[in-house]
Amino acid sequence: MRILVVEDEKKVASFLKKGLQAEGYAVDVAYDGAEGSYLAENVDYDLIILDILLPNKDGIEVLKELRKKGIHTPVLLLTARDGVEDKVLGLDSGADDYLTKPFAYEELLARVRALMRRGEGEGVRELRYADLVLDPLRRKAIRGGKEIELTTREYSLLEYMIRNPEKVLTRAMIAEHVWDYTFDTLSNVIDVYINHLRNKIDRGFPKRLIHTVRGAGYMLKEEET
Repeated sequence: MRILVVEDEKKVASFLKKGLQAEGYAVDVAYDGAEGSYLAENVDYDLIILDILLPNKDGIEVLKELRKKGIHTPVLLLTARDGVEDKVLGLDSGADDYLTKPFAYEELLARVRALMRRGEGEGVRELRYADLVLDPLRRKAIRGGKEIELTTREYSLLEYMIRNPEKVLTRAMIAEHVWDYTFDTLSNVIDVYINHLRNKIDRGFPKRLIHTVRGAGYMLKEEET
């Protein structure tokens, strides 16, 4: 799951990025409204965390432009303003939720999870492919009834694959959705994590799920070993 943080206070932006990455999200950061608009319009995000008071273009303007262009990515507004009229303006402009600074980080995470669930559909709780089951709420993986321990990054990679089964996922696609747009796709980090997943997900089972598509990328597909 990929999140865009648009926040001009660099300490706050860094704090949010590190915290969300620790939860397994891929995070991009923009420090002004113009850059935020550009990324939101050109990259497929699952959620946007948008400050209102931004240089070059304020958050409300960014939000209105995105909605006019038909971009319906869930948006969580951040602001130091706590007046009712400010909240109403934000929500009427197309925001999905509103959080006043200063905020407790755990509350922000709870709101992020709620917006992610809303975007998927409230009834979605488990992701399934063949005998593999992922629980996004508990961030657990189970195959053949056996729970498999994964690191945060391994889980994020496997979640991206199970959301896109039987599709070729290039290294660039994986980097954008599991890491961020600054990730060096020429490094072998993705290959290393794919191998880790193979050892945990496929070893000991009669059918392989994780496959290399030579010269293209990787695919989640059920196949006899």
